[in-house]
Amino acid sequence: MTNRRLASIFFSAVLFQLAALAQPAAFTVGTATAAAGQKATGFLEVPAGSDAATSIPVAVIHGTKPGPVLALVSGLHGTEYASIIALEKLIQSLDPAQISGTVIILPLVNLPSFQQKVPHVNPVDNKSMNRYYPGNPNGTQTDRASWVITKQVVERCDYLIDYHGGDLDENLRPYSYWPKSGDAKHDAVTRDMNLAFGLDTIIVWSDRPRDPNASRYLDNTANTRGKPAIAVEAGYSGTVRPEDVHALVNGTLSVMRYLKMLPGAPAMVEHPVWIGKVDTVNSSQTGIFYPLVQRGAYVAQGMKIGYVTDYFGKVIYEATAPAAGVVLYICGVPSMNKHDAVANIGEVTTNP
Repeated sequence: MTNRRLASIFFSAVLFQLAALAQPAAFTVGTATAAAGQKATGFLEVPAGSDAATSIPVAVIHGTKPGPVLALVSGLHGTEYASIIALEKLIQSLDPAQISGTVIILPLVNLPSFQQKVPHVNPVDNKSMNRYYPGNPNGTQTDRASWVITKQVVERCDYLIDYHGGDLDENLRPYSYWPKSGDAKHDAVTRDMNLAFGLDTIIVWSDRPRDPNASRYLDNTANTRGKPAIAVEAGYSGTVRPEDVHALVNGTLSVMRYLKMLPGAPAMVEHPVWIGKVDTVNSSQTGIFYPLVQRGAYVAQGMKIGYVTDYFGKVIYEATAPAAGVVLYICGVPSMNKHDAVANIGEVTTNP
């Protein structure tokens, strides 16, 4: 055998070894294990404690090429339906052969809320599943689920998107959150993730907890661990409108292009409405609510946005805008209790 032939065999062997090294190994989350180029589904098992166990659906889409790990999570509030449906569609449509890296998808965290049609909280322990991160393995179901997600998803990913929307009683316009931390490099990435997602209203959120052991929110749990994360919202009042689902699906694909996980360029929103402050209006009375404005409306300070009557029709409370801004959401049902949120008004800023 000639020296040239030997060199060719050696060179081929080296290339094969390098390709093998570059090929991602199997990736496991919960009971879902996907080899390179494969898609797998399974569950994150949350063991029983002071209350029942639960199983959280998880999908792993493991690309054929190396790249980052992106986590997509929805259904922390189980009646925010549009976001749940959007991630279900992404599980079906994402092609591992086109992906560089790995996508972890949790389409529905709060199964008891979804199954029992209970807004805002997990009916097992009456806790919001987006307020108790990083969780506690010895707490109630919400605490334990948050702990499992932190350990098996947040700590395994490089980037994260948390999906929400208007709950059963919230008439909400689509928007996203820019969690401004003060770390210029990190903030530049999360800002670009928001712009790539493409929703035209972005809330600047700069007062999130900084302690990773008391991070509270899912996206904040990732950010306090150095993993750029954003939260996005679309869908309202129990509806699954195609335009909301499409916005969430297309926004995700655009972020994946920004992260070089899919071929092509992201579709960056050019002139978003930046919200520098969010004012919550709470009812001082229990009764029947009548809105006077719609989601997305611009209001002046002091403008009447709705009112509450007693059960005989007498007006007992008038809600007014505390500042000029845009209606991010307004209560979408007649039921109103004392201290319930009537609306969120976003104050527009030109200097985010």
